[in-house]
Amino acid sequence: MKSSKRIKLIAAFIIAALFSKNAAAADMADAMRNDGKIWVVVTVLVIILLGLFIFLFSIDRKVTAIEKQLNQDKKQ
Repeated sequence: MKSSKRIKLIAAFIIAALFSKNAAAADMADAMRNDGKIWVVVTVLVIILLGLFIFLFSIDRKVTAIEKQLNQDKKQ
């Protein structure tokens, strides 16, 4: 079950990467690299992604604990 979630997540990132490339974005990225602002963008994106991953892992732990508790209650 967990492997299917990972495969879906990886597929989503690949699809997003394929569709995100265009000439206007490349020009803007070049301008940001020249100004040094690209590192601000990268830092913000990393912080956002880390926050999302931490949130998802905490939700997964809570759901797993609830599932275990429900399974134990059904067995009794």
